[in-house]
Amino acid sequence: MPSPPPAWVQALKPADPQGSQLLSQERAQSKVDVDRLAELLHTKESLDRQDRLLALLQADPVFDKSQNHTLGRTERIQKSLGKAKRLQQLAEKNNWSMEELHAANELLGEPTPYGLHASMFLVTLREQGTPEQHKLFLERAQNYQILGCYAQTELGHGSNVRGLETTATWNQDDKTFTIHSPTLTASKWWIGSLGRTANHAVVMAQLYIGGKNYGPHPFVVQVRDLQTHQPLENIYVGDIGPKFGYNTMDNGFLLFNHVKIPHVNMLARFSSIDKQTGKYLRPASPTLVYGTLTWVRSNIVLQAGGVLARGVTIATRYCAVRKQFQDRDAQGNVGENQVLNYKMVQVRLLPLLASMYALHFTGRGMMRLYQENQKRMKAGAQSGQDSRGAGPEELRAGADLLADLHATSCGLKALASTAAGEGLEVCRRACGGHGYSSYSGIGPWYSDYLPTLTWEGDNYMLTQQVARYLLKSARVVLAGKGANNDTCQILQTYLDRRDKGASFDVLEVDSDIVAAFAWRTAHLTFEALKHRDVEKRSWNSLLVDFWRLSTAHSQYLVVKNFHEAVTSPHLTSALDPETTGLMHKLFRLYALHTLEREAAEFFSSSAVTTRQISLAQTNAVMKLLDDIRPHAVRLVDAWKIPDWQLDSSLGRYDGEVYPDLFRRASQNPVNDLVFDPYPWNEAVLKNTPPKSKL
Repeated sequence: MPSPPPAWVQALKPADPQGSQLLSQERAQSKVDVDRLAELLHTKESLDRQDRLLALLQADPVFDKSQNHTLGRTERIQKSLGKAKRLQQLAEKNNWSMEELHAANELLGEPTPYGLHASMFLVTLREQGTPEQHKLFLERAQNYQILGCYAQTELGHGSNVRGLETTATWNQDDKTFTIHSPTLTASKWWIGSLGRTANHAVVMAQLYIGGKNYGPHPFVVQVRDLQTHQPLENIYVGDIGPKFGYNTMDNGFLLFNHVKIPHVNMLARFSSIDKQTGKYLRPASPTLVYGTLTWVRSNIVLQAGGVLARGVTIATRYCAVRKQFQDRDAQGNVGENQVLNYKMVQVRLLPLLASMYALHFTGRGMMRLYQENQKRMKAGAQSGQDSRGAGPEELRAGADLLADLHATSCGLKALASTAAGEGLEVCRRACGGHGYSSYSGIGPWYSDYLPTLTWEGDNYMLTQQVARYLLKSARVVLAGKGANNDTCQILQTYLDRRDKGASFDVLEVDSDIVAAFAWRTAHLTFEALKHRDVEKRSWNSLLVDFWRLSTAHSQYLVVKNFHEAVTSPHLTSALDPETTGLMHKLFRLYALHTLEREAAEFFSSSAVTTRQISLAQTNAVMKLLDDIRPHAVRLVDAWKIPDWQLDSSLGRYDGEVYPDLFRRASQNPVNDLVFDPYPWNEAVLKNTPPKSKL
């Protein structure tokens, strides 16, 4: 640790007013009950659990964050494994539930090498394994006797699972499978926890029986020795190297050279091979496996609001503390203006503040839809009613919840993660020059979050799934066979009113805003259907239209979910009238700001008039910024993100921005180095400190 600054430096204070004073003033001008709002968002049980876990983690030296921003990748990934081990030890010692372990991981604020073992590996074994496989693999994995990962993505294929090149060939003679990588591009790639940690992998491979390809299936494959942790024979495995972020995770590569595994290693809850005959067996309800794949996307939607909340919390608090320039219209010498008072900052930050609330409530709705779908499918499977295949092309568009859930999860995953990722960059830039420092807490979080925009389906690619579903639903509605679900209803409403035209009062009536978003979605759907079915345009030529359609549909879903949340009896009974009114204003800001940015589509669909668009831009949005501005700090406080989790100088709850920035800079280990700066000396560093001259 470098020597502390001299006493005269330590005695210096920032120029008045102090950051703590400014944030106190901000909180004093709003009556938002932060604790009640926080309980509405997260529940009292979750907040109490966070406080309890935070005290435990902060007191443990293993979780020290002081050098997180200065260590290189090799040191950080080793420390991160140490943190992951310690978390697991604490989980066993204190008998933590999975919710408690996940909450502790969230507080830690960095991906660890156990990440994919604790999520995808365990989830896949649990959801797709038989009772026998649970005994053989899941129980040992839950006890960390084996460490695993989920090996799907390959060097040559990511989102296109059907295009995977790794093969699993059934050998009837000795009742085994041969796992093989026939090409370099068949190498598994980007696999989290595989690089140095995992000794087992769930490997997605093309199943071949008697020369026939039955498509991708999951196989449990041991890749490293359980004692030496060295790769097994004919397996080549390692870490793929440094990334843009996420560098405390050992993403790995994996190649197989004709590796044999037993019959029991094919996860067989949904499909299997008869050991005696070699016949491929399909279950009564293969859609169950398809439904569980939406679990990850549903969680991404739920988490997006919290991800954005970290950036908005930091930027809002800092912009309330930072003062720059004088208001040109201010009377007299009033001093410099808080950055948060500038309209150009407000119009960037406050809609993101509204977005984080919108995404949170949408995520809650998404998880409810997922849970309802799982319940229905299991009931259908038990009664033997479901005999469809598991792919999206097998879904009855417009006729069941699974099709709706699949399209919803694809579209909202794309919209929510893009909003969170791009929003974090807006927050960083709103913090000016200091936002570029790692100590701001935004940059490292941004780079760790960015892969979410491309994993579990690239966000642009996913929009095709949404468009496919909407086109199928439109065909069903036109045929007079539309189901009683939301998608078919908004399409039918559009057809019924298309000749009369829309007359939505988006500036005064909240429900009309939702209706206008629904109208735009329906209009774009029937336009795309005309291009495809009547004009016979190619799928590829329509991909941009499909992306716009998916975005419109997903924005409608967010607006609809947000509106339902702010008008629900649960919210109105939980909050005081003033805070309830503020939630309505956040809803209107999100919706009208989105409408303003997408004005061309709202106008071309006749959902709104040019006069309404103009008034939304010049009057409504600006008025909402004024109304929300005094409450901004309390609205981010309500997310209850601890300083330890934020790990940010700029976003400190107490506003002590500048002393913390200086403290971190002075403790930077680079200051331990003594350079030899002269070009004619070969040494880069001075070996010994220079002798002082008397």
